[in-house]
Amino acid sequence: MDYTYLYSWIIPLIPLPIPMLIGVGLIIFPMATKNLRRLWSFPSIFLLNVVMLLSVYLSIQQINQNSLYQYVWSWTINNDFSLDFGYLIDSLASIMVILISTVGILVLFYSDNYMYHDQGYLRFFSYMSFFTTSMLGLVTSVNLIQIYIFWELVGMCSYLLIGFWFTRPIASNACQKAFITNRVGDFGLLLGILGLYAITGSFEFRDLFEILNKLVSNNEVNLLFLTLCALFLFTGAVAKSSQFPLHVWLPDAMEGPTPISALIHAATMVAAGIFLVARLLPLFIIIPHIMNFISLIGILTLLFGATLSLAQKDLKRSLAYSTMSQLGYMMLALGMGSYRAALFHLITHAYSKALLFLGSGSIIHSMEAIVGYSPEKSQNMVLMGGLKKHIPITKISFLIGTLSLCGIPPLACFWSKDEILNDSWLYSPVFAILACFTAGLTAFYMFRIYLLTFEGHLNVHVKNYSGQKSGSCYSISLWGKEIPKNKSLLLSTNSNEKGILFFFNTTYQIFDNGKKMIHPFISIPFFGIQNTFFYPPESDSTMLFSMSILVLFTCLVGIIGIPYNQSGIDFDLLSNLLNPSINLLHPHPTNSMDWYEFFINSIFSVSLAFFGIFIAFFLYKPIYSSFKNLNLQNSFVKVGNTALLEKIINLIYDWSYNRGYIDFFYQISLTAGLRRFAELTQFCDLRGIDGIPNTFGLISFFGGEGIKYFGAGRISSYLLFYLGFVLVFIFLLFYLFPLVF
Repeated sequence: MDYTYLYSWIIPLIPLPIPMLIGVGLIIFPMATKNLRRLWSFPSIFLLNVVMLLSVYLSIQQINQNSLYQYVWSWTINNDFSLDFGYLIDSLASIMVILISTVGILVLFYSDNYMYHDQGYLRFFSYMSFFTTSMLGLVTSVNLIQIYIFWELVGMCSYLLIGFWFTRPIASNACQKAFITNRVGDFGLLLGILGLYAITGSFEFRDLFEILNKLVSNNEVNLLFLTLCALFLFTGAVAKSSQFPLHVWLPDAMEGPTPISALIHAATMVAAGIFLVARLLPLFIIIPHIMNFISLIGILTLLFGATLSLAQKDLKRSLAYSTMSQLGYMMLALGMGSYRAALFHLITHAYSKALLFLGSGSIIHSMEAIVGYSPEKSQNMVLMGGLKKHIPITKISFLIGTLSLCGIPPLACFWSKDEILNDSWLYSPVFAILACFTAGLTAFYMFRIYLLTFEGHLNVHVKNYSGQKSGSCYSISLWGKEIPKNKSLLLSTNSNEKGILFFFNTTYQIFDNGKKMIHPFISIPFFGIQNTFFYPPESDSTMLFSMSILVLFTCLVGIIGIPYNQSGIDFDLLSNLLNPSINLLHPHPTNSMDWYEFFINSIFSVSLAFFGIFIAFFLYKPIYSSFKNLNLQNSFVKVGNTALLEKIINLIYDWSYNRGYIDFFYQISLTAGLRRFAELTQFCDLRGIDGIPNTFGLISFFGGEGIKYFGAGRISSYLLFYLGFVLVFIFLLFYLFPLVF
């Protein structure tokens, strides 16, 4: 046996010394640790590189030997109960470890510059390292109990990182929302684990699959109870992977630093639910109707997430809903039994979405150089535009990630998404139509994000989705503090020059801490003025390096899922990696791809993507320069100003901007209901449970206070009162009581 397998148990522990040493350093040598804080980024990145090299080597061993390795040792033994811990190295674990380590390295390298000026720099790296340890422990777990322990640790790290800037009330509320929502799924996961143990007497994956397969085949198990346990297990995956209807925490989780969004909420933690379903897929397959339910949740999630991203103004929230939609594609594939397609899309989406989030961080970082730290401005796409001339590397990187997510060949997500779409036609035409429609929506909202961010509008009157007239849209003027409308927007000494009104009838003044351009930014033909403007700077080289590596992954990682012919044999790297997986009771076959059929099928999906891109350009691309001779005053080509069309557009806008009203529903039905119930119980507690003894105490107190004035301090008076009360009591006991009863 290869020693690498034998000592693979150290993989989750490799990043653990960082948070431990940072904690000890802050306790023993606080000043030195804080002064040398940037030195902690090097060991964090180095240790993750060690993890990556080990995971790549293990993956190569599995491809060459078609093997998996599992080691278990007993933690506690009591009569018939035994709880074992250990580690499992198979194809699924290897894929997840490679994803966690590679994305983690690039995110930490990126974060060194992004978080440089933050006071919580050390805390950030300790949280990230502990999260990496927890996630590595989760994906290499050998049984359900071990998964549940690391599942909770991952949730705890997510809570800490979402609320990293806990002094901001919105961030504090976001981490609490994520914590509570995930507790719903985690409680269901725990119930499912205990229910399966009650049926099988084991927590081990292989034992669970074999025992349940035998029980179901022989009809020796209560299918209703087994189905309920499977649904509880799936609830944990629904919450962690932000599936409908427990998706509400993911957009609010964007209140954490952007590198956290790139690593946790795009590539790793939200993929934990997909990992769990993939790990337990043999269990779900043998239970009737569970697979249909999983695919139904997947199709609802992908469609719901795409529609909610259509009208969002916050850059990171739009990408969060995109993540939700793409996770829906993976869940749909698992529900259809397309194990390979789901994991393939998990890989391609992780790198593409990490690139997009790091790109958004670069945009926000550049915007903050102009507006200062103000998430309401630096993340609002309405206040952006025209950035392509100033941050060109970020623009190219973001465009490549956008094209990949849209499914444009030959980028990574094209191969995996097309495989899911092709499988969906074989599974259900209705699901296939919805999935293809969502592919078009994905192209639309992703290019909407790109165009609003990098293109901008030049003195073009627009009508927003609410149907109200607003001013012209010219983005460079919106970087800065709000000033009265009657003040000049342009940086000019001529007080007679007019400013430009914008999307929400407010104008903004540009800060002086931006980089000054040597030549005028733009000449506005309607005013005939040329002025020197300040503009947002490009990010530093360390941030751009991480994005450049992710660009390579986005362009090339799709190769692993493309079959090719080697010495007359069809070879598929991904399928060969998946062969020894413990998730399947039989090897996953390597299928030869009919290239002609594949390209014929891909024409439809690519056409949908280009159609969505065209609609986005049609609505958001400034076209004044192309039609100025036609005296068009609207960047939207008018297709008919009918009342019905406006109502439809307003309805779509309101649905998307208000998050599908799910948050309002939870607010009314759950939050408000729980508050009313809490107020009722508080009233009963104060007035009932506490009120009764307090009332008797008050009666005794006032009775004693009243009686003491009648006695005047003489014993004979007290005896007289005492005798009188005794006589009254005897009278009531022996005369009135028998008459009543």
